[in-house]
Amino acid sequence: MSYRGLREAAKFCAGIVTADLLTVLWMWSNNLFPFQIWGVTWTSSVVLPGVIFDLAVIIFLVHYGWHLGKIPRPRERTYLLVAGVIFTIIALAHLTRIFTQGSLVIFNWSVPLWLSWIGTIVTAYLAYASFHFATTRSRR
Repeated sequence: MSYRGLREAAKFCAGIVTADLLTVLWMWSNNLFPFQIWGVTWTSSVVLPGVIFDLAVIIFLVHYGWHLGKIPRPRERTYLLVAGVIFTIIALAHLTRIFTQGSLVIFNWSVPLWLSWIGTIVTAYLAYASFHFATTRSRR
């Protein structure tokens, strides 16, 4: 796929996400929450995270769709540092769930607590590896 095709796809997807954002805001303003789709009940508590996520995706897609040739390539060290931070946050979220004995239900399936132990180990290792490779890359 050419750059032109990717730009056009990003513009189209930006329109789709914008329509989703406007639909959520319209449903919220008309008090249509809660409702259920495919067995998932959506309440008004998902409006703010949904709006934030949609806005972030729209900004990314608009930037990508209209400025593709001007996006600088990230340096490898920067990419590794960002990946390390993200993996650290996910590992801390798993640890928080373990220590607070929090429950997590996905589509009527109660996620066992031992799964967070695996998630903690895997993401902590990935964070360590990312930071390790980022520091070895800076020495060269």
